[in-house]
Amino acid sequence: MSGSTTFQKYVLPGLVFQSIIIGGGYGTGREMAEFFLSQGPVGGLIGMLVSSLIMSVVLALTFELARRFQTFDYRTFMQRLIGKGWYLFEVIYLIMLVLIVSVMGSAAGELLERMLGWPQMVGIVVLIAAVGGMAFFGNDLIEKVFSVWSFALYFTFFAVIVVALVMFGDRIGAIITDFDSDSKWLMSGITYAGYNVGLAPCGFFVLRHLSTQKEAISSGLIAGALGMIPAFFVFVGMLAVYPEVLTESIPVDLLLVEIGSPWLRVLFQVVLFGTLIETGVGVIHGFNERVAGVYREKGKEMPPGLRIGIAAVLLLMAIFLADAIGIVDLISKGYGTLTWGYWAVYLIPVLIIGVWRIWFKKDSTD
Repeated sequence: MSGSTTFQKYVLPGLVFQSIIIGGGYGTGREMAEFFLSQGPVGGLIGMLVSSLIMSVVLALTFELARRFQTFDYRTFMQRLIGKGWYLFEVIYLIMLVLIVSVMGSAAGELLERMLGWPQMVGIVVLIAAVGGMAFFGNDLIEKVFSVWSFALYFTFFAVIVVALVMFGDRIGAIITDFDSDSKWLMSGITYAGYNVGLAPCGFFVLRHLSTQKEAISSGLIAGALGMIPAFFVFVGMLAVYPEVLTESIPVDLLLVEIGSPWLRVLFQVVLFGTLIETGVGVIHGFNERVAGVYREKGKEMPPGLRIGIAAVLLLMAIFLADAIGIVDLISKGYGTLTWGYWAVYLIPVLIIGVWRIWFKKDSTD
């Protein structure tokens, strides 16, 4: 896209990707505990490296394919990638969307209950109202909000790890080299990468800024790293309260209580609540863009009211899961199952068909 800046080409796609995947499980540290800390300190770190590498490669290929296809919603992208089987991705995506929003709702409810003593349902309703409102606006505003909040998140997560290392450096240093011979770090890394990178098509709207193969490949590789850097900060910090942290619904809060800094705890909770909104906006905007793509094919514009209507329906569906199941069970039972669907219909086709299309077959859009 002419007029796009270097930031929009190389950094913005990664910030949008990170904003979409961070959500309730990642931001609270629950996913780090479930997938990585459960494998021990060394096993967890290796598993995170595996996830980062997989995500970087898949994102690089995905961004380049989207650029070549000139497809900026997941429906048209998957149609070009796997043909008539594209709807399988949509089924998995919609299930994951409801699951993600449910996790966010559960996390938001617990967060506001801890911060302000409000009933959990109030936190869920506040989150839904904020996400529904943001879903009404277009790509430009979402890009700006995601960028600004991502920098706030990086600053806050970095502050947490610095304070944790200063206060508990000896404790962290004593266990960070512990390796569990029974650790399933490879499977944890593969599983975690699968369902996270499967959300990449939510952010296709930002790929309009890419105009060359170098930009697409580079931004994809950068996006994989940007997506996992905050997770590394959280992981290392939580070693200060390991293994007690493994059973916490909001593990990072246990670390913040141990640190004992009220201002840092409040800052983290405010930033975390913002990330929940970001993820909700991201996954729902991804579906709205899929619907908008159908309107564009017919030469029409998607009505703004329909965008917020779709958001409201999807968010209301997720309320009941969040209230009935809870964040720990949602993450441990839901995410691990759906990741294999993403591997089958998205990751493997991108890794095989994508390589062939990029390096062995020239497309008309090149």
